[in-house]
Amino acid sequence: MNAKLGLGLGLRLGILLALLVLQGCQMGGAPAPVGNIGERGNSHQVQKGETLYSIAWRYGLDYQHLARINRIRKPYTIYQGQRIRLSGVASRLKSDQRSKSQSVSKAPAAKPKTVYSSKPTAPPKAVYTASKLNWRWPVTGQVLSQFSLKGAVNKGIDIAARVGTEVKAAEAGRVVYAGGNLRGYGKLVILKHDDAFLSAYGNNESLLVKEGDQVSIGQAIAKVGANDQKVEMLHFEIRKQGQPQDPLRHLPKR
Repeated sequence: MNAKLGLGLGLRLGILLALLVLQGCQMGGAPAPVGNIGERGNSHQVQKGETLYSIAWRYGLDYQHLARINRIRKPYTIYQGQRIRLSGVASRLKSDQRSKSQSVSKAPAAKPKTVYSSKPTAPPKAVYTASKLNWRWPVTGQVLSQFSLKGAVNKGIDIAARVGTEVKAAEAGRVVYAGGNLRGYGKLVILKHDDAFLSAYGNNESLLVKEGDQVSIGQAIAKVGANDQKVEMLHFEIRKQGQPQDPLRHLPKR
């Protein structure tokens, strides 16, 4: 009886020690997978095939802003394994402004209040103006999914087209990305049209251009593919200084 009791106590003690060791390991924390760094943090590690333009596109940033904060000069060459900062400028600007304000010994005199003879009118609302580029439809087909930044987000439009249909450049420009590194876009082409506007053509079966190519408006740059749901279509986006624009506001009416 005493032997059984001793055996039972020894077994319980062994289980308790194992649980304590396991708990200690969990409290130490396991390192985050390398693949998640950059997705959740303030930087991105350059992968094979990526360009500064594709990284800016991925995070919804202006490529010129990204180049500026990382001190990358034209032609914006980056290297595999390089760490690209995605933020940090705002906080530095605030600290600079704070130091300047602290160095001022005397506060400026308050401006006299303006007295109006009548109630001032509200400033006019900003009116949307399309770009001066001569946009054309990249393929001919029904718009399956429209642009939306709310609810079911779509940063461009999806245009129905048969697999293998030639995708045409919506405007003349230079190929700044041609590959398949951006998750959710499939085989993708990004064109730079000027210092403000880029356009992107995703969900392709194959690409007909490479990075650095100069293309003319209407030139075939890819062939339409099908998405994971077997829907045959082209995903088309326009961005101005990194911000998604509704392509239907730029494309000619049909």
